[in-house]
Amino acid sequence: MTTLSGASANQLAVANPWSMVPPLGNLDAYISAANRLPLLTLEEEQGFARRLRDHNDLEAAGALILSHLRLVVSISRQYLGYGLPHGDLIQEGNVGLMKAVKRFDPDQGVRLVSYAMHWIKAEIHEYILKNWRMVKVATTKAQRKLFFNLRSMKQSFKADSAAGDGDTHRDTLSADEVSQMATRLNVKPEEVLEMETRLSGGDVLLDPSPSDDGDDGFGPIAYLADATQEPTAQLESRQRDRLSTDGISTALQALDERSRRIVEERWLKVNDDGSGGMTLHDLAAVYGVSAERIRQIEVAAMKKMKKALADFA
Repeated sequence: MTTLSGASANQLAVANPWSMVPPLGNLDAYISAANRLPLLTLEEEQGFARRLRDHNDLEAAGALILSHLRLVVSISRQYLGYGLPHGDLIQEGNVGLMKAVKRFDPDQGVRLVSYAMHWIKAEIHEYILKNWRMVKVATTKAQRKLFFNLRSMKQSFKADSAAGDGDTHRDTLSADEVSQMATRLNVKPEEVLEMETRLSGGDVLLDPSPSDDGDDGFGPIAYLADATQEPTAQLESRQRDRLSTDGISTALQALDERSRRIVEERWLKVNDDGSGGMTLHDLAAVYGVSAERIRQIEVAAMKKMKKALADFA
């Protein structure tokens, strides 16, 4: 392990400590440079930490941060499976490292590397939860624990299954696996299943853009929108209800007794078996006329009712 002597470490701190880090834009060069930066001995680390704590020496803070950049690179590699840029993960981890350096107390008897791991992971976790999907999938402590353990545990279960029965294509968790996972993470089985559902889904555009051929895209907005509470729909519904009750009653009053009975028997009555009212032939037998005459009376009555309904509306 390459360490930095007291003189060279002080020289690094007095000069611009970030001059050894290459310009942004080349991640491989940054990682290579971070891995070449020398480590601090325990005495050097405590000396810089006390200078930062007692005198707010930013150059000492820079020396502490530089010597632990490789730690951030190492931790960030553990989160590449979430599909986020490695450079962004390193950047967020560096923010966590800076927070750890600011709060580090050299008199607590621990090395900065042990103290900083928590802060680096916490910052990376927060970044992943905010950017993995547009909709945040984990908010509570239990959900966050599930989010960062579910995938690795599923891989472990799949490996065990492959070794046992050779089934490597099963994506869903069995009831026994859900129970084991819930016990190990100290959560409810229902929470495991809910997080599994969240992780297996994806973000969906509610209102998709038109396709290349000019047709409107079909998305959830087409069947999720509730038009019943839209003001125009509400007014139309009330108007329709009013016409079907008070309006029909008023329109019937405009008819003579025979026409009114024909309309009521034909359209407004239902038999006990659920069938419709009387037929044209039934009414023709009642009034002693032809079925065609009953039809003509019905047509004339309907015209009068439409006019009466229009006036009512």
